[in-house]
Amino acid sequence: MPDREQTSQNDFMIEKIKTRPVNRRKLIRRMTLTVVMAVIFGTVACVTFLVLEPVISSRLYPEEEPPSVEFPELPEDPEEMSPEEMLAENIPSESPQPVLPPESPLPEQLPEETPSALTEEQVWEMLGSVKPDIDSFSQMQDAVLKYIYENETDEDGTVVRTALSRYMVTVRGVTSNVDWFDDIQESSNQAPGLIVADTGLELLILVNYSPLKNAESLVLDLDNGAYRVNATLKGVDQDTDLAIAAVIKNRLPAQYLEEDGLAVAPLGSSLGSRLVGTPVIALGSPLGTGDSIGIGMITSAGTQLTGPDRSYRLLLTDIIGSRNGEGVLFNLKGQVVGILTENNLENGMENLVTAYGITELRRIIEKLSNSKPFAYMGITGTDVPEYVHNEQDVPYGAYVTRVEMDSPAMLAGIQVGDVITSMNGSSITTFDGYCSQLIRLIEPGQTVQLTAERQSQGEYRKMEFTIEPGTL
Repeated sequence: MPDREQTSQNDFMIEKIKTRPVNRRKLIRRMTLTVVMAVIFGTVACVTFLVLEPVISSRLYPEEEPPSVEFPELPEDPEEMSPEEMLAENIPSESPQPVLPPESPLPEQLPEETPSALTEEQVWEMLGSVKPDIDSFSQMQDAVLKYIYENETDEDGTVVRTALSRYMVTVRGVTSNVDWFDDIQESSNQAPGLIVADTGLELLILVNYSPLKNAESLVLDLDNGAYRVNATLKGVDQDTDLAIAAVIKNRLPAQYLEEDGLAVAPLGSSLGSRLVGTPVIALGSPLGTGDSIGIGMITSAGTQLTGPDRSYRLLLTDIIGSRNGEGVLFNLKGQVVGILTENNLENGMENLVTAYGITELRRIIEKLSNSKPFAYMGITGTDVPEYVHNEQDVPYGAYVTRVEMDSPAMLAGIQVGDVITSMNGSSITTFDGYCSQLIRLIEPGQTVQLTAERQSQGEYRKMEFTIEPGTL
């Protein structure tokens, strides 16, 4: 009996504990399932974050939208002061009011002072009496340079006249390239910019688009590259090659936001009947190089350029410049009167600086500043001259000279020879008036009611058209 117990104990001691074999298929299946579930969870979480993050951020940190930009309309024919009026302002009257001693009794009646008017002979006589010398020429040049580069301040140091250079900046388009040694090289093109608006959040800068159209990024160069601030493109107009770049104000160095820092340029008028002969200064790169200057006067302002839904006044100057010049025309009141363009009148004038009139560009700049698309009808036209109206009884309005193929206007039934007289109930008397209303008041896709008059059996009859403009 003891032997059996001993044998049983020995058998128990020699038993081996074996581990359970691993089921590899099951393990791989579980690992695969875990990985798939992790991928699905991560994807759902990522999509949920991307969708909800802007909503949550906009509610927690609402971003202030920049206000819309509006330029006030100017009178159609603002009068400029004539040279005779300028001289008369600075010349004392020929009959000054007599000065009486303090204790003398006043006479019963003083002779009435009659205003003096300078005749043309007197003006030429005065001009002939002036004998300029080299010092006079030097003083004139110094005065122009101060007008461009120096602010005028009063006794308290307050700026009373802003230097023209404060309105101008340089916008650079930057492109990165990789050379043979895998080193990143930056190349850039620059364009002069004009500060046209301050929304409180952004500075808006008008530039020529061609030098910047292939750039990967835009920067605002200050002090010849000492400061660089990122800029974004708000809108582009292919017809005029103009664009608006925006810079966030709080990213600018403090000194450029002070009273003597960057400033918004005042937009003048290019419609004055006395515009020809007005002295102007061209800033930007009128000579084809950066920060160049041209000084002269406007020699012609009667050329009107027209295209589909567009009308521009072309200003010709006697300033010798580059065909590729860019920049701005200022008058001597510090106002912008034109934006330089490559459009010249004819051969032989390629080296004369020409500009689009600022009055016609004002509505385009406003549209670009608000990042709004341009409505497209496809109508090219002209004005109805007074003698044609009187002799042939053609009504005043936008006379249609061309309708673009398959354009909204053509599909609606507009024909060459029609005279557009009204848009959405507003009267139209010129082709420029038609263009102005279309650009300022009409959005693509908006239904437009056009009233036109068409000649039929020797007389003009009124017709109504409903048009849905496309996008330019």
